Amino acid sequence: MTDTLTPILSVNWDEHDAYRLEGYKRGGGYEALDKALAMQPDDVIATVKNAGLRGRGGAGFPTGMKWSFIPQGDGKPHYLTVNADESEPGACKDMPLLMANPHVLIEGIIITCYAIRSSHAFIYIRGEVLHVIRRLQLAVAEAYEAGFLGQDIRGSGFDLDIVVHPGAGAYICGEETALLTSLEGYRGLPRNKPPFPAVEGLYASPTVVNNVETIASVPEIITKGADWFAALGTEKSNGHGIFSLSGHVANPGQFEAPLGITLRELLDLAGGIRPGHRLKFWTPGGSSSSFLTDEHLDVPLDYEQVGAAGSMLGTRSLQIFDETTCSLRAALRWTEFYQHESCGKCTPCREGSYWLVRAIERLENGKGTDEDLDMILDVSGNIMGRAFCALGDSVPVPITSAIKYFRDEIIQHQKEGGCPFDPAASTAWADSAGADR
Repeated sequence: MTDTLTPILSVNWDEHDAYRLEGYKRGGGYEALDKALAMQPDDVIATVKNAGLRGRGGAGFPTGMKWSFIPQGDGKPHYLTVNADESEPGACKDMPLLMANPHVLIEGIIITCYAIRSSHAFIYIRGEVLHVIRRLQLAVAEAYEAGFLGQDIRGSGFDLDIVVHPGAGAYICGEETALLTSLEGYRGLPRNKPPFPAVEGLYASPTVVNNVETIASVPEIITKGADWFAALGTEKSNGHGIFSLSGHVANPGQFEAPLGITLRELLDLAGGIRPGHRLKFWTPGGSSSSFLTDEHLDVPLDYEQVGAAGSMLGTRSLQIFDETTCSLRAALRWTEFYQHESCGKCTPCREGSYWLVRAIERLENGKGTDEDLDMILDVSGNIMGRAFCALGDSVPVPITSAIKYFRDEIIQHQKEGGCPFDPAASTAWADSAGADR
């Protein structure tokens, strides 16, 4: 394990034309495609399997295994859908990647589609990020013009079309089946599983759904080989990833490093906590991952060891909070977000998120009781594992982890008749840091 950054996806982000085709090709872009087209599709899948690439969208499912689930010789069209609907609070890796280096995603899409025998790919992207959509559309147009997309790509006989599809800003559409339903033109609601998308996905045909960073990691694996990628990271969490640091940190931003790096090492690279303050709590994978505290500074950031610490690596969205932050207020804001974004399809998520928000509001305003704490834990237990999709499982996470680590702080709200923290002390940093930048 090393604390050295590994600029691979981000290696050319500081170049003025990195997002253009010529800028990408100057660094070896599309060389992996030629290598992949000279291989058998099953060999491409085997390479990704042997590399140990796991889904970078949060779940961490083995990518090559997911590709191998697509049935061959079934007489149906196969589809690849790239999930660019980045909307987890704290997540900010896919959008910078698409802004700075969209062609690495396109090359990864072409290789993936060749491997799974797909002639159509869709990039489902948040409709609010219009600047990213335009840059991505430009890159797709350049790829068509250069012969990397369309008919008979590079004389291989392989055909592929890519559609950039803006969504309408629903968090639920980050769930893979809701994304597919939205892509078909319906309201984005999650589907029953099984059948899984690999068997019956988009238009009832076999479909692979992968995150932007997952697909963007494929070209370098093909170029440098499975052993190179597998040697990065830890034993079971191979490779590198983009870690997004935000909040009360001196230099927030994206840090591309091997999996297994620690928060202590990342904070050193980012200049530490804002001057004069100390770490209170943080999230390793966005708001849907349980709080960790300063006790966990040296936990290796990989899927297994973060899980053993009681949280999840998720999207590697590290939100950093110092001692000026009220853990209860943070939990309330995130729970309000999940209540707002619940699709309402299932009762545990729809009703549970509503009652959690009401109870947490009472606690924050100093009007709560010990019975509210018991009720919160009871409602949380009835949501977890009983909701229709993973959004429901995210709802109780902020407040249950706040109770786990900061129960005395929550009780203090009751004693003082309100929140003992000054919100301005926490948010003033963001205001001043924004002005400085």
